[in-house]
Amino acid sequence: MTQIVQIKGMNKYFGKLHVLKDIDLSVEAGEVVVIIGASGSGKSTLIRCVNGLEEYETGALTVDQRTLTPKGGNQKELYEIRKQVGMVFQQFNLFPHLTVKRNIMLAPTKVKGTSPTDAARIADTLLNRVGIADQADKYPAQLSGGQQQRVAIARALAMEPRLMLFDEPTSALDPEMVGEVLDVMRELAREGMTMMVVTHEMGFAREVADRVIYIHEGQIVEQGTPQEVFDRPRNERTQAFLSRVLQH
Repeated sequence: MTQIVQIKGMNKYFGKLHVLKDIDLSVEAGEVVVIIGASGSGKSTLIRCVNGLEEYETGALTVDQRTLTPKGGNQKELYEIRKQVGMVFQQFNLFPHLTVKRNIMLAPTKVKGTSPTDAARIADTLLNRVGIADQADKYPAQLSGGQQQRVAIARALAMEPRLMLFDEPTSALDPEMVGEVLDVMRELAREGMTMMVVTHEMGFAREVADRVIYIHEGQIVEQGTPQEVFDRPRNERTQAFLSRVLQH
C-alpha cells in the first residue's frame, strides 16, 4: 500500500506549551483515520500540521512523498502539498461575494490553470455529488449551514486531492444539519478517498473509520480499529474519555 502521510517523532509547541509530543503516524492510501480526544488535546493542530497551516519544530513529516520540513521550511514543497490536500474546517470560509458555483471554480482556475469551461463542469459535477446541484447560483448567505459545509467539501474536492482533512466539520452546525454533511463524508469514504477526520461524532467514527486514534494531551495513547478502541480500549485514559462522551 502507498503511504500518503508519514509522521515520525513530530513535536509542536505554542510558546512554552508542548502541544504535540513525539507523534508517530502513517496513513495509507484509501484509509479513513478518525482522530478523537478531548478539546485542547492537539487533534486539530495535528491535521493542520499535515498541510502546513501550522509549522512543527522537530521530527519528520512526509505528505504524498513530499517532505514538509520544520519551521521555515521549503515553500515550494508546501505549495505542492497544498495542491494535493483538501481541507474542510469548522467554519465554511466561503467567499460571500461569489456564487456557490464560483466558489468551487476559483481554486482550479487560479491554482491549476483549469479553463473556466472545465472548472464550471467540475463544479456542476461536484455540486451534484454533494446533493445541492440546485443551489449553484445562490450566494453562501442564502444557504443553510449544512449546505454551506457541503459547498466547502465540494470546493476542496475540486482540486482532485489525494488526501482530505476534516477539522470538526459538523461542530458549528445545528443538530439537524449534521447528518447531511456526514452522509457526504460517508460517500467519500466508500469511494476510497484517503481521509483524516477530527470529530466528536462517535457514531460516525465507529461506522466509517478504518482506524481510530485517541489523542490525550498531545500524545497518541491508543489506536486501532473502531471495535478495538470503542469496545475494548486498553488505555485507562481512553476508557475514561469514552465513558464520558458515550453517555451523552
